[in-house]
Amino acid sequence: MRRRMKTGMAAFSLTCLAVPGFAQSLLPLPRSIVRGAGSITVADGATIGAVPEASGAAKVLIEHVKATRGLSLAITDGVARIRFERENSSPGAEDYRIIVARDAIRVRAGTPAGFLNGAMTVAQLLTPDAQVGRPVRVPAMTIDDGPRFGWRGLMIDPARHVLPMAELRRIVDQMAAVKLNTLHLHLTDDQGWRFEVKRYPKLTEVGAWRTPPSIGGPAPATRVGGFYTQDALRALVAYAAERNVTIVPEIDLPGHATALVSAYPELGILGDKPPVGNRWGIEPYLFNPGPEGIAFVKAVLDELTDVFPGTYVHLGGDEALKDQWQRSAAVQAQIKALGLANEEALQSWMIDQFGAYLQTKGRRLIGWDEILEGGLPASASIMSWRGEQGAIAAANQGHDVVLSPGTPLYLDRVQSNLASEVPGQNVVSSLADVYGYEPIPAGIPADRAHHVLGAQGNVWSEYLVTPAAVQFHIFPRAAAIAEITWSAKDKRDLKGFLPRVRQQSARWTGAGMDVADSAFAVDFTIAGSRGDALRANRVPLTLATQSGYGTIRYTTDGSAPTARSRAYRAPLSLTPGTVVRAAAFDAAGVATAAVRQFDTSRRALLTRGNGALVPCAGTPFGLRVPLTPDAPERTPAFNLNLFNTCAVYPAAPLDVAGSYSVEVTRLARNWALGHDQAKLRDYYPVSPHGELLVQIGCTAPVNGPFNGSTNGQQAAARNARPVPIGTFPLPDPATAPQTFTFTGTLPKTTGDQDLCLQFTAPLGDPYYAVASVQLTERRR
Repeated sequence: MRRRMKTGMAAFSLTCLAVPGFAQSLLPLPRSIVRGAGSITVADGATIGAVPEASGAAKVLIEHVKATRGLSLAITDGVARIRFERENSSPGAEDYRIIVARDAIRVRAGTPAGFLNGAMTVAQLLTPDAQVGRPVRVPAMTIDDGPRFGWRGLMIDPARHVLPMAELRRIVDQMAAVKLNTLHLHLTDDQGWRFEVKRYPKLTEVGAWRTPPSIGGPAPATRVGGFYTQDALRALVAYAAERNVTIVPEIDLPGHATALVSAYPELGILGDKPPVGNRWGIEPYLFNPGPEGIAFVKAVLDELTDVFPGTYVHLGGDEALKDQWQRSAAVQAQIKALGLANEEALQSWMIDQFGAYLQTKGRRLIGWDEILEGGLPASASIMSWRGEQGAIAAANQGHDVVLSPGTPLYLDRVQSNLASEVPGQNVVSSLADVYGYEPIPAGIPADRAHHVLGAQGNVWSEYLVTPAAVQFHIFPRAAAIAEITWSAKDKRDLKGFLPRVRQQSARWTGAGMDVADSAFAVDFTIAGSRGDALRANRVPLTLATQSGYGTIRYTTDGSAPTARSRAYRAPLSLTPGTVVRAAAFDAAGVATAAVRQFDTSRRALLTRGNGALVPCAGTPFGLRVPLTPDAPERTPAFNLNLFNTCAVYPAAPLDVAGSYSVEVTRLARNWALGHDQAKLRDYYPVSPHGELLVQIGCTAPVNGPFNGSTNGQQAAARNARPVPIGTFPLPDPATAPQTFTFTGTLPKTTGDQDLCLQFTAPLGDPYYAVASVQLTERRR
């Protein structure tokens, strides 16, 4: 094996393959590791010595090792097992060196940030396996390390659902564990203003609270919301700084301003006082760009920058529909007086005002890529979320950029199609998808690549009600964000990443995080249709995991699979009635995910839960929503298309089944669709609250194309004339239970037919979804 000597921190260019056992415990992958001779054992009670600028890192190391390994370490002024020593030649502010020898583990750096990063690598070296409480033997080695990018981030959205301060601290802790260093806090939106502004107290007295959306029945009696005091946020900033995490606050403007206008109508456009928003999407409210509005924002920035000392302040700029500005004589007069071309140019002018103001405070403005549309002010940086084009355009104009494209870095998207996924955007962004992302787009040439500050994953919380749901979406994909922003591009390898992310997931779980196992869980697929399996009385079953990592082992006797259970080698052929339980196991015999099971009984084969239904043609299930929008605990989740209340039970065996039962649930229709309102499918109801139509085939909607099809397909579908087999008037949502059931009989036909389940409820009523469909076999 070759190695090349250099000066400074990057002394070696060896890969982690030199120490395969401990390489599997390190994430993100270090710049280089060189194996030495011998080892050192660290046991309970081991001591730490630290120079003053490393004292914070030493304390954080103690916390992490206690939480994940169960070992108690202690700081000493005497001879120590772990030593933090000053490294004056460090070329980078976050670089560090670790030297593991027989007498001590030495962490060397030139800054507190470097010491913290080194401490987190030591914490990983001390947790290479699941033997909690046991001493750890660490092989002798030298690690030289430093980041690829300076911005390695996550965005959390407490504006939609407030996260308690303690939960934010827990996220900061676990970001630091993998060297993520930027926490973007989305503090204001239509649904709530979370930052205390002492000059404008109504922002939190009024704007921080909303009513829950209606799902029918009595109006909810409780308010939803909350806010963070400036003192609490200062404490969070200090806590994060000790862990090398900088907090970037976001005040979203000029759009997403309903909560602001509710608190101070005079800062809006029309002078009206809307309620704080309880719908998800895009509301029409904009703040006033006149002198009063500009003065207001500057006053808010005065207090915001006093609390958050970091370089960047995020001022949103996204999804600001300009209708209110277009309809305002005062705003139009302002545009004319300023000599601007249009409303987009007015937004650009406004952003320039705030960017210049922030520069007087030694700060920099960053905003979503929409602020490019009217011309990008020289003072602004871009966070590109609508793909990469915003980043490419801005970088090529000489502006700094952060990559955060929705595909694949929106972490509120589900991680798989498994039934265990919690609510979120129902678009899969897998662990592998995130890991495969390259933060420097091809459209940015090498001489402009320095404008790429880094990347971050965004966790929007419209449908993430609980802290556990937020954690489920962050972890383990945060590990992928960490590695693509820290490690060299040519070092990345998914196959090598998977065992390391498994070990890091174990640490996060040990620290109390709710970590998704979606990438490693077993999923089950029947070859052919379920009707074919019922007719043949044989179920051909395929088992697979998303990542392909580990060996799948299964049982058919009701017992839980173990590392000694039968290994899955080929598709199974089973008699209906068998329950298969399965999990994948790694080389050490440890299960990589919770056990999943599949029931092959004839009744189960005739059952379709909500997640097993498919969308009507051309209308994907884009959302996965909770049963109750603001429930403080985990509730069932439902896949739906907010534009079209239609779902399909695919390939129903109508020659086998003779009757059906449809469980229906009523959900909040709380979406602000902006200019997409016209895309709603409006079915004509023939009873007061609409009906559930059970049909073979689907009915075309009154407005819009049929299920997204072409005109020719629409005509063909209408000519096909769906066969109605059941029409059920929906009950009054004011008095009916949230979940209820309809039953009916099926016509006997040959083979499999799709059953269309279509609701015709008026658009002003709640949204209805199919929770499950149970078919029952005909009597013979």
